[in-house]
Amino acid sequence: MLSQIVSALGVVVVAVFACSAYFYFSNKILDLALPVKDGDIRSAARNLNRRAMIRPWLFLGPALFLLIVYLVYPVVATLILSFYDRSGEQFVGFANYQWAFGDREFRQSIFNNILWLAVVPAACTFFGLVIAVMTDRIWWGNIAKSIVFMPMAISFVGASVIWKFIYEFRGGNDTQIGLLNAIVQLFGGTPQVWISVPFWNNFFLMVILIWIQTGFAMVILSAALRGIPEETIEAAVIDGANGWQIFWRIMVPQVWGSIAVVWTTITILVLKVFDIVLTMTNGQWNSMVLANLMFNWMFRGGGDSGRSAVIALIIMLAVTPIMVWNVRRANRELGGH
Repeated sequence: MLSQIVSALGVVVVAVFACSAYFYFSNKILDLALPVKDGDIRSAARNLNRRAMIRPWLFLGPALFLLIVYLVYPVVATLILSFYDRSGEQFVGFANYQWAFGDREFRQSIFNNILWLAVVPAACTFFGLVIAVMTDRIWWGNIAKSIVFMPMAISFVGASVIWKFIYEFRGGNDTQIGLLNAIVQLFGGTPQVWISVPFWNNFFLMVILIWIQTGFAMVILSAALRGIPEETIEAAVIDGANGWQIFWRIMVPQVWGSIAVVWTTITILVLKVFDIVLTMTNGQWNSMVLANLMFNWMFRGGGDSGRSAVIALIIMLAVTPIMVWNVRRANRELGGH
């Protein structure tokens, strides 16, 4: 443990030193390469302009290099692999794409992902907004916010393990230790293996992600609500608006931009959901999603590079429009300011 801590601290120190050294020496080299000499005004002005043009690229250079190596190259390599066989050696054209859209498990994964997209972002945003509004009205609001935000500190696997105990089922005459089955049994119901019930098990898995991400939505929306002018609320109260009308007609329209950001951020997360499904069901009982299907084809039976690449591309294609919309919206807001 100690050696790991020392190693991590060493990496941080070396990385910070390397970055500082790069920026210092690259600027020094640039100044030496394009000197500003006294007495030669034209040459000095030309070199100053060249420095101004080159210097931003010195700062952006490492980031662009890493972006190309870790983002652009993998995307291009994945696209190429999608046209090859499982070993990545023999060209098979569109055979992998034909397999994907003809495979029942792939279609089931698409359906499940759409189901997750329809429920999780809306639920997280709604609960986050409601909690943000309610906690601003009580004296112990900050304590409540801390409790709601706490699951954000837990990994997806850790959260899944916690909820596995909540959904736990014991057969025979054994005492039900799972919270949900204990409650069901208390009211005279029959305990169930909840995560093995097709279709409905998707919703039981969604609850875990909603539990984790509601805190994120609450924090963002709470900050946005604090930005609403008090005069607007007071004017609405004077005009006779009740709490429900103030919430829907005054608060929601004024924080709509933040709602959109939260919604799209969680939507992107949902498209990449992996850990929860892997830990809880491993895609069994019709609970498979695209990220898990891609993982399975990467390692199943020695792995299939072509089929896993096709699924990865489809996930990337699904995420891209949301990312583009987010960037364009941010640019419009910055331009408006």
